Order: sequence, then structure tokens, then C-alpha cells
Amino acid sequence: MRITKVTTKTGDQGDTTLGDGSRVSKDNARIQCLGSIDELNASIGLALVTSTEDHAAELESIQNDLLNIGGELSIPLVEKPLLHADRVDFLEKRIESINKQLLPLEEFIIPGGNETGARLHVARSICRRAERNLVSLKNTEKLSTNILKYLNRLSDYLFVLARLVIDITGDKETQWDRSD
Repeated sequence: MRITKVTTKTGDQGDTTLGDGSRVSKDNARIQCLGSIDELNASIGLALVTSTEDHAAELESIQNDLLNIGGELSIPLVEKPLLHADRVDFLEKRIESINKQLLPLEEFIIPGGNETGARLHVARSICRRAERNLVSLKNTEKLSTNILKYLNRLSDYLFVLARLVIDITGDKETQWDRSD
């Protein structure tokens, strides 16, 4: 799809056009999902600004996956999924690899640690919201199973990557202090 005109004025009354040409309200569950996926993608882009080259390529490939998810969501009853199952496998392998480099968690951690880690934690929380939005959509419409699996793994990936980035820089995670 080529965008030839940014301002179309077709959404001025609160509705928008999906990829199949149908019109829906901008508060439609599908549009909510598209918006949260877009926000997630932007938050990963923000994390990339301070990320090291070691993780930049992975994060950029994830951004492309999110565009594929958006493309798939923009066409109700899409026949050919744009997000392939091997991308879920990719995340699972990366989570396992990263986890091997980290000390086991003993307690919940407070998001932060350093700028990149904090940005990745924000992306993780947006990912969880996007996942919840997709579950709501799935309750009323058919979706590819790859999308939900992917977002569930992506939030885990963003969590362990945030921990790794904090560890690599020598910064410290703050653990939850249950005594407060």
C-alpha cells in the first residue's frame, strides 16, 4: 500500500477506512488494536534511540513484525496472515538466550534501571495493553493465532531485554520492597 496523501479529511466525522474498504468508527475494537500496535511500535522506536547496536537490528525487525500485524488487522477476515509462526519461535529463542545471561529473579522489579531499560519497560507495558485489546477483539472476531502468541512473547522479550540492557551497563535493578 502506498500512501499518497496524508490528509484525506475522510475521518473528520469519527470513522475511518479499513484495508478492505469498509468504514468503521474510530473507537471500533479493531481500530483500538491498530492504535495500540502503532503506539507499541513507536515506543520501541523511542527505545532504539538509546539502544546499543547489539539489539538495534532485533528491535527493528520487531518493528517490521508490528507493521505486519497492523496490516493483518487492517483487513478483516484476512486470508493470508502477514505474521508468520517462525517469528514467535524467534522471540522464544531470544528470550531463552537472554535469560541464560541474567541472574534469576528473586522478587518483582521496579521498572527503570537506566534510560534504555526504562523505555523498554514502557514498551513492555504498552505491549501488554495491545495484547488485552486483541483479546477483546478476538472475543468478537476471528484473528490469526500467531498475533496473540507473538504479543505475549514480545512482552516477555521486552522484559528480559530491559533486564539485560541494565545488567550490561552495570546499572542496578530495583527490587520490590514488600515492607513499604
